Amino acid sequence: MQRSPAILIAHGIYQALWWLILPFLRHHHRLAQDFDQRCLKNVHLQGAQVWIQAASAGEAYLAWEILKNIPVGRPFNMLVTTNTSQGMRILEKMQLALMRSNPSLSLQRAYFPFDSPAIMQRALKMVHPHLMVLLETELWPALMAGLTKQDAQIAVINARMTRRSLKHYMLWPAFWRRRKPDHILAISNRDRSHFEKVFGNQGLGTMANIKFDRLEGDDAHREALEKNQPNQLPTGNFLVLGSIRKPEETQVEQIIQGILTQQPDVVIGLFPRHMHRLAHWQRKLQQLGIDWVPRSSRQTLTSGGVVLWDVFGELGTAYLSAKAAFVGGSLAPLGGQNFLEPLVKGVPTVIGPHWDNFKWVGNQIIQSGILHQTDTWKGVADFLLARIMDPEAKQSLKKQARAYIRARQGGAQQACELIMEILEDSRGQGFKDSSDKLFDRRS
Repeated sequence: MQRSPAILIAHGIYQALWWLILPFLRHHHRLAQDFDQRCLKNVHLQGAQVWIQAASAGEAYLAWEILKNIPVGRPFNMLVTTNTSQGMRILEKMQLALMRSNPSLSLQRAYFPFDSPAIMQRALKMVHPHLMVLLETELWPALMAGLTKQDAQIAVINARMTRRSLKHYMLWPAFWRRRKPDHILAISNRDRSHFEKVFGNQGLGTMANIKFDRLEGDDAHREALEKNQPNQLPTGNFLVLGSIRKPEETQVEQIIQGILTQQPDVVIGLFPRHMHRLAHWQRKLQQLGIDWVPRSSRQTLTSGGVVLWDVFGELGTAYLSAKAAFVGGSLAPLGGQNFLEPLVKGVPTVIGPHWDNFKWVGNQIIQSGILHQTDTWKGVADFLLARIMDPEAKQSLKKQARAYIRARQGGAQQACELIMEILEDSRGQGFKDSSDKLFDRRS
């Protein structure tokens, strides 16, 4: 396909921008250590049938779920890349696990090359994938242009696109349509409609969100390990305020005061999301005249008060003992934290109005009464107090939460089926014609 003058000019400007910023990226604290690898200096990427790009830790776990479904005994060559050191650590664990469970799978991992057209051209020449799998939204201009030039298939899996991202893509829709993915499986009808506005509806479908596959329907083994930890957890009227973030601390102070005023014998487990906020909470609890002990002291409160958790890794254990929980990051516009963890343990759970990071779970979880959402600190306090006065049966809630999750699983298998279909048809046309019939399932 002959490129228009506008596209050629855009390509030149894009390359020039990379030449300008690369010297600065060399000194970036997150990129400096692996800078040469991202520039492909002294790095040789082997050829691969499939290249999967997993931007960070979350996407790396999604890649792991997909590859667990690759049939055992059939040889496949795959490259998985990531942008972050955390993602790379997950890929290392994934590689070791898959080598044991599926020895026929040849898997290499690397840092994702910088999207400089010169660097990306070298990367694609080395790998020359038949299929590029982009997880969620990783539409890099040089990568997409190079894949189109090589006539490689492009699939966006677990695809999502926010309204803000849509606005950016719509600034130059003609540019992106020339680099249209062959297959897009979006995680919701809303995301699908956003992709449709940019790329049209050909090859576009929906799928179950792979994130649900990562949530074990039965984690009895993990619960047994947590219960066997030496914990000396509070008993009786014990509540958890989990993953509390700085911008919502004033409201959480009001929650604590409101609960202890009405129910003085309640013990509250307070878990700051970041350990550097412990000093603040020590001062604040002292100022408020609230009895408190640090978790590390293993002391018990004779009556009500706060256990300030200054120990890593015990939030899950604390949920097992709690009568109810509030999950933070949600009373201020911070996107929310993981409320599914207490729910699958059967803990009545409340969140604030801000949970954009977990909207993929679906509003039905609130509409069905599994999760409670309120807009104010007083609503949080009232919910937690009500659960003490009239505790809900944990087993019933646990069953509901896990049924909700299981009903939405299967995305990893769908993604694997898509990959297999493309690989089995050298041109990918067989799948293109039947993608809607096979994969247009709602999560």
